[in-house]
Amino acid sequence: MAKITVLIGSCRKGGNTELLATAFYNGAKQSHEVEMISVAAYQVNPCTGCNACRGSHMQKACCQNDDMQAIYEKLSDTDILVIASPVYFYGISAQLKAIIDRLHSPKRNEFHIKKLGLLLVAADSIPEVFDSIKVQYQLVLDYFKLSSIGEICVGGVEDKGVIQGNPALEEAFHLGEGIN
Repeated sequence: MAKITVLIGSCRKGGNTELLATAFYNGAKQSHEVEMISVAAYQVNPCTGCNACRGSHMQKACCQNDDMQAIYEKLSDTDILVIASPVYFYGISAQLKAIIDRLHSPKRNEFHIKKLGLLLVAADSIPEVFDSIKVQYQLVLDYFKLSSIGEICVGGVEDKGVIQGNPALEEAFHLGEGIN
């Protein structure tokens, strides 16, 4: 049984990103321990680039006193991390980006993450809307020598809840269900 953490980068409660992540969660929870973390529930400041976490004393923690400490704790025993985000101007949400940037710390070396997954939704329906995020995703996989559990990218889902009935929800369920 793997410990899976899903970071949901949307602040829209019950929105398309959350619905896609929930479908994945429902499939994965059949055989694994799964926790969903909504960025909306946490106050995480952006990285300031101060490098205090990399100082000579190597405190391995960010000097900022915010909710990132709780997220570090949750990720400390995660085997598989799934990133779920709406696409805003060809990137992930700012709230999720702040969390990911704060993982640029020696603290991440304490994590046990071996696999990564990607769930994206976009209002735009052009296939290229996901390209820049997919490039970053692949770079992270390569740099940290992680395996991908898969990617699900759903375009043309702007209004809240319009993803209902979309085949991508079943695909996300099966992606979660099929994790070994």
